[in-house]
Amino acid sequence: MNSLVQVAIGGAVGSCLRYGVNVMASRMVTGFPLGTLAVNIAGCFAMGLLASLLALRGGQHLAPLLLTGLLGGFTTFSAFSLDTLTLWERGAGGLAVAYVLASVLFSLAAVFAGLALGRGIFA
Repeated sequence: MNSLVQVAIGGAVGSCLRYGVNVMASRMVTGFPLGTLAVNIAGCFAMGLLASLLALRGGQHLAPLLLTGLLGGFTTFSAFSLDTLTLWERGAGGLAVAYVLASVLFSLAAVFAGLALGRGIFA
């Protein structure tokens, strides 16, 4: 399958999944972008896990579909930026800072954990 088609299919699925998570999260918590935070952390973990799987098991041909497409459509750092500025502009500077720190630190930890787990499972 053509790489561009893989990216398009994966991106469509990832975007729909992200939308679903955001809808569910907005029903649970209002005033804080919990859905975006959850998607970024889960997406980063999945990125680490899948990157190790594809690299160690010869699946690089699936990278456009799974990494660029699916996870690129699922993770939302552009939405993260907008959510942060929205919190800031609403006068919730403390929440904005907490959101940035939580997003960056937990996402980095999730990639680390995903890579470690993937290397342990797939190596």
